[in-house]
Amino acid sequence: MSRLIVVSNRVSAPKAQSGGAQGGLAVALTSALREHDGIWFGWSGDAGPGHELTFSTYDGVTSATLDLSEQDIEEYYDGYANRTLWPLFHYRLDLTEFEREFQGGYERVNAVFAEKIAPEIQEDDLIWVHDYHMIPLGWLLRQQGCRNRMGFFLHIPWPPTRLLVALPDHRRLVESLFAYDVIGFQTNEWLESFRHYVTHEMDAVLGPDGSVTIGSRTIRAIACPIGIDTGEFVEAANGKTAHDAYERMAESNIGRDLIVGVDRLDYSKGLPERFAGYERYLAKHPERKNKVYLLQIAPPSRTAVQTYRDIRQTLEGLTGRINGEFADIDWVPIRYVNRGFPRDVLAGIFRAARIGLVTPLRDGMNLVAKEYVAAQDPDNPGVLILSQFAGAAEQLTEALMINPYSPDSIADAIETALEMPLEERKERWRSLMDIVAYEDVFWWRQRFVDALMNQGQ
Repeated sequence: MSRLIVVSNRVSAPKAQSGGAQGGLAVALTSALREHDGIWFGWSGDAGPGHELTFSTYDGVTSATLDLSEQDIEEYYDGYANRTLWPLFHYRLDLTEFEREFQGGYERVNAVFAEKIAPEIQEDDLIWVHDYHMIPLGWLLRQQGCRNRMGFFLHIPWPPTRLLVALPDHRRLVESLFAYDVIGFQTNEWLESFRHYVTHEMDAVLGPDGSVTIGSRTIRAIACPIGIDTGEFVEAANGKTAHDAYERMAESNIGRDLIVGVDRLDYSKGLPERFAGYERYLAKHPERKNKVYLLQIAPPSRTAVQTYRDIRQTLEGLTGRINGEFADIDWVPIRYVNRGFPRDVLAGIFRAARIGLVTPLRDGMNLVAKEYVAAQDPDNPGVLILSQFAGAAEQLTEALMINPYSPDSIADAIETALEMPLEERKERWRSLMDIVAYEDVFWWRQRFVDALMNQGQ
C-alpha cells in the first residue's frame, strides 16, 4: 500500500504535549496518515539557525519539521505568503505588497523544503501538498527527481485573472502547478477562475473530467469543498463541556437573543462590515433594544503584519462607538472578545446562539458556518446568516444569504432570523445538516485522494 506524504506550512499532527482537540483537517489527515503509514512535513513554527528535519512519532503519526531563519520567516511567511498572496487571492489588491525580497524568500524556502523532503520519499508514495505557502513545491520536487503522484489543494480562493495578472511572475507561479497531477479548489467558482486564467494566459486546452493540458502535460483540476468532522462536533455539542458553556451563556443572556460571530482577526472576514450591519439593525429596530446582543470572538493572528494590527484597532474603535451610542445601564449590544476558545466550548456557545453571523468579504470555505450548523439543537435550531462570498455559500444554500458590503442586507437578515417560525428554522437546518453531515472532512479527503490515485488511468 502506498504511503501518504502530507506537506503544509504548519504541521498539525498529534503531539504528546498537545492540549485540547485537533481541528477537523488535522483529524482527517492524521487518520489517513495512520492508515497509510505516512509522514507530515512542515515548518516547526520556530526560528532557528539550520534547516534540519526533526522527526517525531506520536499516536501512530510521524511528523517531520524544520526551523526557519528569521529572514525566512520575514520574507516567506510574513512577506510573500501573508502580504502578497493572501491579500491578492482574497481580492484585496489595495493591500497587496509586491517586494522582490518576499518572492525570493518564498522560492528559497520552498526549495529548502524540496531539498529536505525529496530524500525521504519512497517510489510509491502519494504526495499531497497544501495551500498557498507551497505552490511551487511540486515543481521543485520534480527537479529533485521525484516522479511520484502529487496533488495540491488550495484552501483559499483563486483570484480572477484580471487580479492575478497584477502579480509579478504570475505565469511562472501558475506554470509550477502543472508539476502536480491533481489540483483541488474549494468551490466551482475558484475552479472556473483557474480555468479562465490558464486558457486565456497560457492557451491551455480543457478536456473532459476536469483535465487541463498545456503542451505535453495534462493535469486534472477539481472542485472539492472541505468539510468538518461532523460526527465529532455533534458529539462535542452534546458533551459536558459544551453543556456547561451553553448553561453559562443562557444565564448570561437573561432571556436575550444571542448573535454569535467567531473569526480569526483578519480583514477578509468582514468584521467592520458586520459591526456596521448590526449597528444599522439597532438603529432600524429600537424595539429590540435590550433584547439582543452580538458576541464577537476574534482571536488575533499574524500580529507581525501591520494590516492585522490595523483591523484590531478599527474593531476596538467600532465596538466602543456602538456600545457608547446604544448601551444601557444593564445591557451592551456588543461583547467583543480577543481570544480563542476550545472547540467544545465553542460548540456550546453556537448552540446557545439564535443566529450564527458569518460575513466574510471573501473566504475559501469558512468552516465556522458548518460548525454552527452541526452544533444546533434539532428541536430548536438557530439560523445561519451567511455571506454570499463565502465558499460555503455554494453548499449551504438554505442559509439566509447576505451581501456583507450592505449594512441593510445584514440588518434585514437579522430581523428575518429573529422572526423566523420554528418550523421554518427546523426545515432550513435539516437541509443544511444533510450537507454538513454527508460532505464532511472525510468525504473531502477521500474524494481528493481517489482523484489523485486514479489520475491518468
